[in-house]
Amino acid sequence: MNESKDEYENNNYEPAGPKTAMVAIIGRPSSGKSTFLNTASGEPVSIVSPIPQTTRNAIKGIVNTSFGQLVFVDTPGYHMSEKKLNLKLQQTARDQLEASECVLYVIDASRDLGEEEEATAELIAPYASKTVVAVNKTDLPAAKPDRVISFVQSKIQSIDKNRIFEISAKNDTGINDVLKALYDLAPEAPHLYPEEYYTDQEVGFRIAEVIRGQAINRLSDEIPHALFVDISDMEFKKEGKLLWVRAFLCVERESQKGIVIGKGASMIKTIRIETIKELRKIFDYKIDLDLQVKVVKNWRQKDMILNKVLS
Repeated sequence: MNESKDEYENNNYEPAGPKTAMVAIIGRPSSGKSTFLNTASGEPVSIVSPIPQTTRNAIKGIVNTSFGQLVFVDTPGYHMSEKKLNLKLQQTARDQLEASECVLYVIDASRDLGEEEEATAELIAPYASKTVVAVNKTDLPAAKPDRVISFVQSKIQSIDKNRIFEISAKNDTGINDVLKALYDLAPEAPHLYPEEYYTDQEVGFRIAEVIRGQAINRLSDEIPHALFVDISDMEFKKEGKLLWVRAFLCVERESQKGIVIGKGASMIKTIRIETIKELRKIFDYKIDLDLQVKVVKNWRQKDMILNKVLS
């Protein structure tokens, strides 16, 4: 981060002992929750995309300092919709609000406020005593942080004004102020994870998310929301130096399958190559990826698949 850990840890903040907290990150789609998580943890933990509702699961990113451990849970963007998939995503966000010791409300300062933002603020209001607000994207010309702060104070009237911060998660501005406020709220407790951890994601899940991220940032129209990744098989080879993975990019219709494959299989080849490049940065062993495309008709309406995808 811009402000070094030494600078952060040598300031006047001196807690009584190590602290630990689960922190639910709540906000509308594309408010910058995943960018905040990746910046704070220093690693690409969660998919970042201009496409709304990229995050489908409660993704964890872990920040360790001498003060303790903050376990951030990046929740799906809170979006008002009665579709089955969106209802399950909404429930994921509500569950994390209830279960976490702290809440980080990320709100986009460059976007108009409306009914969806009001619904998000109302969702958070009962948890004001454990909430920190990050007014994000203040680096953009369209940003109106004063208007957003007034909105937050009107909708969450019991919020402490000293726990509202103007930040730019993309430019790593104001992140440490948010961390300090969260440590102030965190209870004294032992760590939940070893200090070298920056996420608790299992290998298969991380690989699936990297594949999905590479796919949705190259596909348009309805395709990103109509696909999921199924890891069908994994096997270590060469005495653990190579992980062989067979994965399927699953879509809902035959017409979508052709788009994902691309002319002369160009799209699926690009997704595979770029995925392997990204995985090399994450794992200390090589990945051999067999990536294919298949159709799973109307999967977003099938509870069994939704439960697997959103677990």
